[in-house]
Amino acid sequence: METHDSRLRRSLKDPDEFTLTFELVPGRGGRTQEINRIVNLAKDIAADGRFQALSITENAGGQPALSPETLGTEILAMGSEVIIHLSCKDKNRNQMESLLFGWDRHNLHNLLVIAGDYPKEGYCGYPKPVFDLDTIHVLDLLSSMNKRGQSIQENGASGKQEKSIPFLKGVVVSPFKILESELVMQYYKLHRKVAAGADFVITQLGYDARKFHELLQYMKQKQLNIPVLGNVFIPSLKVVELMHEGKLPGCLIPDSLYEQMQWEARTADKGKKARLERAAKLLAVLKGLGYDGAHIGGPALTFKDLDFVLTQADQLVSDWQSLIPDLSFCPPVTFHYYEKDEKTGLNTGRETVRPPAKPPWLSAYSFSHWVHEAAFEPEGRLYDFCKKTCLRLDETRMRGPLSTFEHITKAALFGCLNCGDCTLEKLAFLCPQSRCAKYLLNGPCGGSHKGWCEVYPGRKRCLYVLAYERLKPYGLEEKFKAGFIPPRNWSLNNTSSWVNFYRGLDNFAKSEDPADSCTKK
Repeated sequence: METHDSRLRRSLKDPDEFTLTFELVPGRGGRTQEINRIVNLAKDIAADGRFQALSITENAGGQPALSPETLGTEILAMGSEVIIHLSCKDKNRNQMESLLFGWDRHNLHNLLVIAGDYPKEGYCGYPKPVFDLDTIHVLDLLSSMNKRGQSIQENGASGKQEKSIPFLKGVVVSPFKILESELVMQYYKLHRKVAAGADFVITQLGYDARKFHELLQYMKQKQLNIPVLGNVFIPSLKVVELMHEGKLPGCLIPDSLYEQMQWEARTADKGKKARLERAAKLLAVLKGLGYDGAHIGGPALTFKDLDFVLTQADQLVSDWQSLIPDLSFCPPVTFHYYEKDEKTGLNTGRETVRPPAKPPWLSAYSFSHWVHEAAFEPEGRLYDFCKKTCLRLDETRMRGPLSTFEHITKAALFGCLNCGDCTLEKLAFLCPQSRCAKYLLNGPCGGSHKGWCEVYPGRKRCLYVLAYERLKPYGLEEKFKAGFIPPRNWSLNNTSSWVNFYRGLDNFAKSEDPADSCTKK
């Protein structure tokens, strides 16, 4: 099956076609009744023809599950296209590349690149989270494979692929964040994703028409010209409870919607019809707003349920504006990027005023920045002295004490873990190795809630929320729109980052252009 000009690609490129995808969530086991149910549902969807692709999750919720390529190969044989979720949580960069070669071999070229849910308990306890690459790195790797192929070894000799690999690269963004810092950083990271080669974007789930409109308006205003699919998620009552309690990272059920769903659940069908009708309304609104498509999902849905939603949406779309009040579920203190249009219930074209914060007279950031400029910028007053001293000591028996002194100093100030490839200056002097559970270098994941890390809610604030708040008083927060921090170089682990910097071995010596930074030529 050739995918260079696949149905999904054509649909995403066609402004007159509304793309539909459906998400399948395999669980543990390869021969369970649930897997058989998913396969049968996939057969019905493939035979129906209204969906352009079936999306398959990878270890959703951080739990081990049937691998997406296994199910994807089976569904591909049915004649339906698939989108394989490629998450960063369980694989290092070499394993990723190996998998991608295999997926290319099986014509699995449509990917959704995500950071992934933090790993949960498995065999004999909790596994080690990997997160060797973040989503920007993976997009860069895929773009390189698309454009130039990868160097490979055959019989000990270096060879070159005859053809590039036609990966179609999807990403995710959440316009449903509550805090200004969370929301703006989501949008800033979207800039980086597009620059790194993203081909389309799917929203995180939400139930607020104004927020869906906000994302479209932002992308148009900032000229982020890739197709966008709105997420239409149809939860079960159990999932509603988990989402409302904040146990599914990045998924938000506001109190107002939760209360309405609880009231609807008093019916004989436990509110299922009401949830399907809400999904149909949302699908109609997405079409009316001008979305390029919709990504539909939800547990234990039947083909009859999907047919109901699609049919109802077609009947409602002509009067979609009247449905907006039924889809206005948003926490009362939520930050909106644009001012509200009281007539439509959506947004005006005016950005919400974000009052500038006053920089403190002295802060950890300002002091750290001053030291960095003096010692690590070539024009700095201490640069020549520090460089000469570090390089000289590195050639003597003082190499160990120098590294120890650096580590103790930076551990006390920044929580340094002695990675040897320091990125402090690029991340507002916050260490991603110790402050981010997923070690992300190029922007946040989508799991934070009210500024708290998804892994340590109430205990540790999201690194990128802190970074935004540190830089905003200086008018520097927009630096996160662009740039590229290469993945950590593990050969530098437990060495002096000062020496590595002055020798040109660390990330500062690499280009900030993803296309030129670290991909194989």
